[in-house]
Amino acid sequence: MTQAIEQYPLDESEQRLTVKEPETRHDTQGDMDVDERLRRAMANLAKNINRTTATYMEACVHCGQCAEACHYYVQTGDPKYTPIWKLEIFKQLYKRENSPFGFFYRLFGLKRKISVEQLGEWQELLYDSCTMCGRCSLVCPMGIDIATLVGQARHGMFKAGLIPDELHAVAQRAREQGSPLGATAEVFEDRADWMADEHDTEVYVDEEEADILVSMSSIEIMKYPNAIGATAKILNALGEKWTFRTEGYEATNFGMMAGNVEWQKHATLKLIEAAVNCGAKLVVLPECGHAYGALRWQGAAMYGKPLPFKVQHISEFLADVISSGRLKVRKVDQTVTFHDPCQVARRGGATEAPRIVMEALGLDLKEMTPHGDFNWCCGGGGGVVTIHRADKLRYKVFGLKMDQIEATGADTVLSTCSNCRQSYNDAKEHFNWDKKMESLLELVAENLVED
Repeated sequence: MTQAIEQYPLDESEQRLTVKEPETRHDTQGDMDVDERLRRAMANLAKNINRTTATYMEACVHCGQCAEACHYYVQTGDPKYTPIWKLEIFKQLYKRENSPFGFFYRLFGLKRKISVEQLGEWQELLYDSCTMCGRCSLVCPMGIDIATLVGQARHGMFKAGLIPDELHAVAQRAREQGSPLGATAEVFEDRADWMADEHDTEVYVDEEEADILVSMSSIEIMKYPNAIGATAKILNALGEKWTFRTEGYEATNFGMMAGNVEWQKHATLKLIEAAVNCGAKLVVLPECGHAYGALRWQGAAMYGKPLPFKVQHISEFLADVISSGRLKVRKVDQTVTFHDPCQVARRGGATEAPRIVMEALGLDLKEMTPHGDFNWCCGGGGGVVTIHRADKLRYKVFGLKMDQIEATGADTVLSTCSNCRQSYNDAKEHFNWDKKMESLLELVAENLVED
């Protein structure tokens, strides 16, 4: 399938007329001189160098396994996309300034001093060509968590004002308006009212007390609002005491993706405080991969103490209530394949939950090769889908998903991540492909067995 979407080779006359593509631009934010950008980048990169980081930097044996695990390297063959190379700035700083042999690295010029020009070049590697999907981390024989280190490297880039403009803009909008896509509290309430009418169900907002707090991603609110109605139908069928809260209704965390810890914390605390305010014992996160990681695995660090409630991805919640017999669904005569979202499955651990749900629905599941924890990324995570200059590369790596899906013979693709769904549907339109991706949550809501 990948070969089918490649351009035909140019003949000699066409090659002479081909205009060379411009070099990738490097965006900057803020009014800083070169020295100040470099100082801020180095100071904030250094903050993330600790014993764990040092162990990672010393452990790499240059085996190349991470390269074969990366969709960018596999689809391009370009060594600059090797995951461990994306950490060279980190490694360069550590070896030169913090390692036991730093004196010799400096004395003999074995690791040169980092320049702001080098940081600019690395912008593409840390943002445009890394979704932080964690496949490289999974296969590393030395246990190096490359994806987490890329996220930490982004901290220094953000402080230096050296991140892609589109990603900075949506992250800033999320901080200032409460949503990267403009889904303000007023917009959300309007959508909730609309979905209540559309699905003929009650959508609870701002209940003073609730056992369950639910949230949505910005993509669902603005592009896939049926997720609101589907969530409400399921919780109402269960007889749960639940609510959305306008002070914390959106779980998307672009601060984390952009590399701004303060903005990440602000978004996380809104959800935590919303749950505390209504006394929720459970927070159910939406079909959004990075939202799951931001609260489930990093939320306590942002809060400064253990979270006072349980956190579940919506697929985990559905698996639990179906397995216990509390929620009953009809059998669906449909052949599907399933796209495992990186941050929910590989990075999050919720790999089996959607399969429990699909088995209950009686779906004929044709698994991709590979699938589960080893599934290939959709190519749009980590904020990449917002960066337009990365579109060409993103479409190229999506060829892996097209190959996987075509090989299953399934007509429909299901997933539990709205960001994957957006990335998928954008690529589907680009390639004029006939496959469609649907939401597992919405499929469950459509097939509830009413008592």
